[in-house]
Order: sequence, then structure tokens, then C-alpha cells
Amino acid sequence: MQSLPRGEVNRAVKLALAEDIGPGDVTTLSTVPETARAQALMVAREPLILAGLDLAETAFTELSREVRCERLLADGQPARESQGLLRLAGPARAILTAERVALNFVQRLSGIATLTNDFVQAVAGTKAKILDTRKTTPGWRVLEKYAVRCGGGQNHRFGLFDMVLVKDNHLAALADAQPNPIAAAVNRARLQYPGLKVEVEADTLEQVQQAADAGADIILLDNMDPAELRAAVELVRGRAKTEASGGVHLAGVRLIAETGVDFISVGALTHSARAVDIGLDFDK
Repeated sequence: MQSLPRGEVNRAVKLALAEDIGPGDVTTLSTVPETARAQALMVAREPLILAGLDLAETAFTELSREVRCERLLADGQPARESQGLLRLAGPARAILTAERVALNFVQRLSGIATLTNDFVQAVAGTKAKILDTRKTTPGWRVLEKYAVRCGGGQNHRFGLFDMVLVKDNHLAALADAQPNPIAAAVNRARLQYPGLKVEVEADTLEQVQQAADAGADIILLDNMDPAELRAAVELVRGRAKTEASGGVHLAGVRLIAETGVDFISVGALTHSARAVDIGLDFDK
């Protein structure tokens, strides 16, 4: 699994610490002696798939290089309730001040990884792969897509620059194009960006046929029911990869996967995952 870029980790942590600390952690500075030392354990309060330890460690060590961190699990591994995740030892002030920032990162990213894994397990045994989308928290896309990978999912395009994805509004803007808007869009994309994959969103079986005939690499089957998805897969006959999208829920994802689609994209992985319960317990 591709790890988080160090530069992205440092950027995110510094921004979060600056936001939280401001001119100073007045509670810790006024009550805890500078010489005080502490030991603490980050603990899972519920079963989860872990993600974000790089960010947590960096939050603590950014405030003091004397903080020692011992990972008890690795990102992408499952944790049971009450299992230790990260052991800390060092200056009490640094551990106290960085605590919430560290937990915010790990709780949020582990929540995404855990939900992703629920979807991945739900389609196990089919050929369908679970994909994320661009419905991410602004500024957190690298982090949240990493969490998806920790949960066993795969990343769709990262942004607007690494894949051509022709959607309904693009086609509306090409309403008068010949021989049809889909063929025109695919041809233009091939000419200008020959090295990129081209995906086309299709709302109807007619559009599926047009996208396959135009040579699209992937056809996004938007908000189709299982019967329509099966018909679309049969219509494509392997000429392109197929991706089901729109209104995908955990309870119904298995039925979608069994239609034979290659991918299922799930916006909820990043826009609706809840933060899991993780705590930091100080030794008495």
C-alpha cells in the first residue's frame, strides 16, 4: 500500500496544530510543570481498521523531539475493542497539547478505513472493486484517499487532471455535436490527452452503447437499478470496464456487485464515514 507523502503529513499536522494551539495551550502551560514526564496509550474503544498513525506520531514529535512513539499496530490492520494502537512516553506538555490533533486524524481516517472495509467485505467473492470519489473534505483528499486504501478500497481519479471523465453536464454542453455528444467528447479527449484514460457517464442503455462504440475505457453506469446494470454489462461485452455509481449503500452493494460490474464507486466512504472511537489513556 502506497504510504502518505511525508510533505503532506507535515503540512497537515502543522496546520492542525496551529489551528488548535494558537498563541498557546493555556491550560497545559498554566497547570503542568515544564519538567513533567508522562506515559500514555492510544486505545481503540471499538473494533476498527487503523489509519493515520503517521499523522498522530508527527503531531506529538512536532511539539517535542523527546516524545517516543511505539506503534503497536500498523495502518491497514484491524484492531479489536480495548486494543492498544500507539504507546507514548516523553514530556507531558507535548503529549497533552498534541492529544486532540493526533486523535482527530486517527479517528477520522480510521473511520473511513473501517467503512471502506465494510464495503470491501460485502462484495468479497465477486469481481467488483470498491472505489472512492472526489467527494472529500477540502484539503484532506490525500489523507482520505489513503484511508480508503487502508480499508482495502481503490482510488478513483485523484482530481480533474489525471483522468478524463465526461459527465452529463459536459454532454449537455455538447448537445449539437456530431455524430453524438458522447462520440464527440471521446474523440476530442483522445486528441488532446492521448495518455489519459477516458471514462463516460451513461444514464441510459443508449448512452452505454454510444460510449462503448466510441471506445471509452470505462463507462460509469449512473443510478441504474440491478436489472439495468446487468443489461449494460451485457451490452458492453468487455469492450470497456463498467462502474456502477450513485446511491450505493452497504445493504445493497452485494446485489450491485453480482450484476458483473468491474467497479462500484461509493461517495459515502469519504463524505459520510463517522469518526471511530479512539482514546488516549495516561498512566496514573
